[in-house]
Amino acid sequence: MSSIAVPGAAVAPRRAWRTDVPVLLVAVCWGASYLAAKDITTARTVLAVLVLRFALAVPVLAIAGRRALRTLTGAQWRGAALLGLILSGIFLLETYGVVHTSATNAGLIISLTMVFTPLAEAAVTRTRPTPAFLGAALLSVLGVVLLTQGGGFTRPSTGDLLMLLAALARTLHVLAMSRLRAVQGADALPLTTVQLGASVAVFALLSAVSGGPAPWRVAAGFTARDWTGLLFLSALCTVFAFFVQMWAVRRTSPSRVGLLLGTEPLWAAAAGIALGGERLGALALAGGALVLMGTAWGRRTARSGVEFSSSAGISHVRLRGADHSAPGELCARLVSQ
Repeated sequence: MSSIAVPGAAVAPRRAWRTDVPVLLVAVCWGASYLAAKDITTARTVLAVLVLRFALAVPVLAIAGRRALRTLTGAQWRGAALLGLILSGIFLLETYGVVHTSATNAGLIISLTMVFTPLAEAAVTRTRPTPAFLGAALLSVLGVVLLTQGGGFTRPSTGDLLMLLAALARTLHVLAMSRLRAVQGADALPLTTVQLGASVAVFALLSAVSGGPAPWRVAAGFTARDWTGLLFLSALCTVFAFFVQMWAVRRTSPSRVGLLLGTEPLWAAAAGIALGGERLGALALAGGALVLMGTAWGRRTARSGVEFSSSAGISHVRLRGADHSAPGELCARLVSQ
């Protein structure tokens, strides 16, 4: 994903671990979230679980940011709600996708956002990606092709295709976040809260008209293990992750935070294999390795084209001519998890 920039962040090397450990823990939580979602969700309960997951998180964010919410203008409310509609599509694709594929595949395929976003940015700004970045993108795509083949060359599963669409939707969300004028200048906390609130409204409406099980009925049937998974997704993957990032980007470099969060696919694969009992054939293992290599290479290549600047105490990041505020980038990275 795109880098996050904040002014004046510098940490002595021997103290850096105090910031690195919480950020790395966020990456671990995000990586494990695919397995957690798969464990508590079926094709019939996707909408209900999404309602429950974010209905638990939004009130916490709303209470924490109640003063900032009052400062949002009408245009910012409408812009954030529009972004929330895109966000709801991301969560629907990801959750239905992980139901129909392995947690390992889900975590690795969604990491393609790291190469899709700079490619889309280059297309929008009519600039040509570097040969190195195109090579990284091709390597990542080849890795996904191999990853989805199992024991031989077959059609990718429905879940694999849904996760690929989710990666494209994440890219759309990042671009919309960075270019929607209505939300520029808004604080990250209220912007995130409104987006997640809009998503909950979409999930609740779809749940009501779809004829599926109501959220409260699904919750009533949850076991202790299910509730643990749901609270993990709500409390750690959303609320905890948000506040850790808000804290960390003020104490360390944007590149360091991005590097640590970029380990998410590794943890997704580790959780799927070690905890989920998933098994990858030789072809899939090679594909997973290529995805990780390609996205890491692409992240480094894209970062080399990023110019950081600070004006009037507000940090910005320019990626091939586009100007993004740090709160927007933070929200795009967080809320699409």
